[in-house]
Amino acid sequence: MATAEFGRAVRRWRDRVPPDTAGLPAGGPRRAPGLRREELALLAGISVDYVTRLEQGRASNPSAQVVESLARALRLAGAERAHLFRLAGLAPPGPETVPVHLTPGVHRLLDRLAGTPVAVYDASWTLLVANQPYTALIGDPSGWRGNERNAVWRHFHGLGAPVRHTPEALDAFQRAIVADLRAAAARYPADQRLRRLVADLRADSPRFAQLWDSGAVGHHESARKTIDHPRAGALTLDCDILTVAGADLRIMIYTAERGSGDADRLALLAVLGTQTPVG
Repeated sequence: MATAEFGRAVRRWRDRVPPDTAGLPAGGPRRAPGLRREELALLAGISVDYVTRLEQGRASNPSAQVVESLARALRLAGAERAHLFRLAGLAPPGPETVPVHLTPGVHRLLDRLAGTPVAVYDASWTLLVANQPYTALIGDPSGWRGNERNAVWRHFHGLGAPVRHTPEALDAFQRAIVADLRAAAARYPADQRLRRLVADLRADSPRFAQLWDSGAVGHHESARKTIDHPRAGALTLDCDILTVAGADLRIMIYTAERGSGDADRLALLAVLGTQTPVG
């Protein structure tokens, strides 16, 4: 059960996060230099009322997912994140579970690539955070919950990004993401969330079950992709995937050739899209 200190810690850490470092506009005069409750709620993907009740000590049983989302939105360092879990009456996630902590270096990378579509996924391909240009390009994930935030689940349920695939490219892509998920399951055999994800996919998708049971192999590589956007039309972009050593995170970055029409359309999307990062 969370202690009263949990709420005080959230408020204290909220006050130290300038809105501009979280990709938010300053929004006029502020009584405090840090995030407003509404902004923390947006970044963490929870309601403002729940943030208020947590800070006031009126919500005493936050889930591990809520605590993790708050830690990510507050940009807590490793020791601070572990402390917040303990204040919530929970054991900090150990090495046997899929890491979901964004390191300070990853946060800084996101800050420096604010004008480029960037998203960070964990080793199971569950979305952790996406910046505004990525949201404008791929779609707003702020309302996604549970398995809806997982790219493998979304693909095999027909909800993936609107990327054009030849039959051969689609087969290679599916083999690669299933192999990647299998490798994550082998690295983190005690992760219950990952085990449930695999079980749900095997039950819901015959294609996934076939690839999983056959031991299909593949390698998820960077690629040139054409995305059919409802407002901007077709954009041909380079999609590069960087792996963060030690943190086991996947950083997906979309870029366009400088001076191309795709670059112009991508820049326009960044202006037309939503104005806040989501995660």
